[in-house]
Amino acid sequence: MGSPIPGKSLTWSDEFNGPLDGSRWNSSTSSSYKYGTHNPDDNKLDWLDPSDVKVANGAATFTAQPSGHTLENGKQAWTTGLLTTEGTSQNFKVKTGDYAETRVQLPTGSGAWPALWTWQNGGSEIDSFEYHPDNPNLLELTNHVNGGQKYYTDASGVRAGQWVTIGTYYGASSVDWYVNGVKVFSDGTGVGANWSANLILNLSVTAGQYHPGPAGSAPISFAADYVRVYR
Repeated sequence: MGSPIPGKSLTWSDEFNGPLDGSRWNSSTSSSYKYGTHNPDDNKLDWLDPSDVKVANGAATFTAQPSGHTLENGKQAWTTGLLTTEGTSQNFKVKTGDYAETRVQLPTGSGAWPALWTWQNGGSEIDSFEYHPDNPNLLELTNHVNGGQKYYTDASGVRAGQWVTIGTYYGASSVDWYVNGVKVFSDGTGVGANWSANLILNLSVTAGQYHPGPAGSAPISFAADYVRVYR
């Protein structure tokens, strides 16, 4: 379909049609995680494991499951998958004026916490979406840079187990969010003229403070069809 923002051209993408491209994605560590591979202070049970991201049949599938790792707070960690453009040879960053889009299959398992977001130097975070199956029709859309948030609800377009297309325009004076090609929120604050950040697509596992944690030990999964950036 291309970008809903006029005049933009595809500048970077992964269609997940072949083996995971290590020049595009780092699946081992993220500076957004306090300990590189895990971040218990953010109410996450995550422990990053590159083997928990598999690319097959035109999609990247992220799987989380209980692990033998123990977090600093004493809780049992779950290994899970994360992809970031940080720490790669390309080191691709989105910047002011870009439009980023992904098509994902929302998870059904309790404790799942998938997101597409940005990070650089301890911040620069724009959440294209966060999702929790206990709110099955709701996407959290958040600008942590200059302040802006919407809990977007769509009973037909956003459902656990369903594929949904989510896009974000990183405007200087307004960040705009699109769901299934339709603009659903403009925050009116934006990211400023000189913002840039790496992309992160991942499946976190919530530790249960704000949303229910995992129910039992069954694996949790989340899938992405593509990530595209237009400039």
